Amino acid sequence: MSRIHEALKRAEEQRAASQGGQVPSSQTPEAVLSDTPTEAQVVASPSTGVAPPSFAAPFTFDTLLARASQHDWTPDTNTMLFFKAEEQGFGTEEFRTLRSRLYQMREKQALKKVLVTSALPKEGKSFVAANLAQVMVRQHGRQALLIDADLRGARLHHLLGTSATPGLAEYLLGENDEFGIMQRGAMENLFFIPSGRSVSNPAELVANGRLKILLNRVEALFDWIIIDSPPAVPVSDASLLANYCDGVVMVVRSNATPVDMARKARQEFRDKHLVGVVLNGIEADSSPYNQYYYGAYGRPDAKGATQR
Repeated sequence: MSRIHEALKRAEEQRAASQGGQVPSSQTPEAVLSDTPTEAQVVASPSTGVAPPSFAAPFTFDTLLARASQHDWTPDTNTMLFFKAEEQGFGTEEFRTLRSRLYQMREKQALKKVLVTSALPKEGKSFVAANLAQVMVRQHGRQALLIDADLRGARLHHLLGTSATPGLAEYLLGENDEFGIMQRGAMENLFFIPSGRSVSNPAELVANGRLKILLNRVEALFDWIIIDSPPAVPVSDASLLANYCDGVVMVVRSNATPVDMARKARQEFRDKHLVGVVLNGIEADSSPYNQYYYGAYGRPDAKGATQR
């Protein structure tokens, strides 16, 4: 027995004696120091009763339909283009084009979980993420899940006109399961997970492993999962979230995003799968064919330029 082992055992015996207890014969100092979760560490929290998601039973889309909460969304129809009675306005065709490009890419590579981000705030990433999810379910029989993973500056619940809680934060904290945080609204086959309540440690929550479990559990139920993330340059969350996704779409605002910031954001995803760039905020009368009011889609070439 090593001196370290003896010292640890003696310290544990002294601590137990001071508390009037005994050291369990089956629990050695190695067990105390081990990083491997024990059975006692993975049972449901007595305060919430929510079982760890990795031990929850698998479920079907019908189960999700029955258990996801129905909400009366009141979307902002100025920005939520596909909630309008007339879906041929400015921007709608650009989102249909973006949808087609993503489907073309999916013929050659796995592409279901798509992260939407930007270099800086207020470039329109939430607008793009929300409308991309909407246009996906406009195809018959397609299901999409929209997730607000921007735990620092959530916007999607405002755009959809719904509550932000409970949401992703509560799931990552172990307070709710996927049924408790997933919403259904007026648009058939579109599901939404809001950001949840404000938290002080969003990066740590994103990295705690529960998001990966959530995505693994729901991935088979949806044709597309669109995830809105914080901006890439100010914080690390977007890069962390990209690890769980098949591809990244970066939003750049016309005549607003500094070139050096766009390049820096691109560098953040140099080891990820950056599938394309959406140029947002182009004036209707300044774009080719008077079409590209909301943006043009392209992919970065080998030199980093953007091709339409």
